[in-house]
Amino acid sequence: MKLSDKKATLSFSDGSQGAEFPVYQGTVGPDVVDIRKLYAQTGMFTFDPGFMSTASCSSSITYIDGDKGELLYRGYPIEQLAVKCDFLEVCHLIMKGDLPDEKEKADFDHLVTHHTMVNEQLQTFLKGFRRDAHPMAVLTGLVGALSAFYHDSLDITKKEHRDISSIRLIAKMPTLIAMAYKYSVGQPFIYPQNNLSYTANFLRMMFGNPCEEYVVNEVVERALDRIFILHAEHEQNASTSTVRLCGSSGTNPFAAIAAGVACLWGPAHGGANEAALQMLEELLAQGGVDKLPEFVAKVKDKSSGVKLMGFGHRVYKNYDPRAKLMQETCREVLEALGLQDDPLFKLAMALEKVALEDEYFVSRKLYPNVDFYSGIVQRAIGIPTSLFTAIFALARTVGWVAQWNEMISDPDYKIGRPRQLYTGETARDVADLNAR
Repeated sequence: MKLSDKKATLSFSDGSQGAEFPVYQGTVGPDVVDIRKLYAQTGMFTFDPGFMSTASCSSSITYIDGDKGELLYRGYPIEQLAVKCDFLEVCHLIMKGDLPDEKEKADFDHLVTHHTMVNEQLQTFLKGFRRDAHPMAVLTGLVGALSAFYHDSLDITKKEHRDISSIRLIAKMPTLIAMAYKYSVGQPFIYPQNNLSYTANFLRMMFGNPCEEYVVNEVVERALDRIFILHAEHEQNASTSTVRLCGSSGTNPFAAIAAGVACLWGPAHGGANEAALQMLEELLAQGGVDKLPEFVAKVKDKSSGVKLMGFGHRVYKNYDPRAKLMQETCREVLEALGLQDDPLFKLAMALEKVALEDEYFVSRKLYPNVDFYSGIVQRAIGIPTSLFTAIFALARTVGWVAQWNEMISDPDYKIGRPRQLYTGETARDVADLNAR
């Protein structure tokens, strides 16, 4: 963060004394006005619901330019990372700042791989949930419960504790999600296997069984690994901001990440790909491709209440750079699994064609986003719709722990304490009960 030569001056139309504030520059992106002394100088706060125009922190991890459709992890374009790296290489980059060389990659892979097992008592904890509980409800509990089992890494003032907690979270998240899935379908838990890659190991824990050897489909492994990369980090979104705010109190990392999982559960955030698939399934039940013109007409009619899920993006105003990568992966998976003629997938491709060609959608830049394609891929792989957001949480854990670590490492960090514009009653007296 570099101090700019220019200053920002605040003046008032009623002649009240104004104030001057410093301006800081990042390496790319908009400058920021430092208003930390605003209240002291003016007796006022800013009002910014949703923090749409507020930089809550400085960070060197991720940069997004929504107008250009650009996403950089530590300066590297997502388009290059998704093609040239595997997920653990990207984890190394996000956590440590640089891509690993061959030795660093081998060491990092080994470190993560040898922390994938979880305490056996977590199985007992898991069995306290109903089998039909939503996976995100289970995952929130399991992640928070890790702090009860790993007391040796909870001192956040020590870098070595923060580092090992971060590795544990990245390594154990696939195991916890696979356990939750196996429990929901009444199958035995499958232990991790150290000779497999991170993603192959997850697939085996999800879909393997003790009766036969599980053979990993390389196309599926590559597709899921790409989903993890594309969802690994995304700047100061709602769940990341939640992790930072929760962590700013000094709480342990497992509790902070559990808070991020809970936030991600919201349908406006991590539930988007689940919502997109549910939309397709409902449309299929109503008649599928034959009903598409009627559905599109309802989407265009704002009074109908029908929404198009999985299209457009709050941040990316032109296109989601992750979507093209996921589109390629989607077609590879459908072809490899022989699902091109599956009615749901044919419907999805037909809807995609409409959105890319219809002037209504093109003019509003309602292009298919990463959630649209990732949901289709996950369903093709065999992941149930209710588990989609948990997969998102698995991928985003590395972003959360990196952001949390960055905040805790900053000597200037403070506990989060947003202010408010109060609109309630002014001070009043409490009347006696018989006089109210």
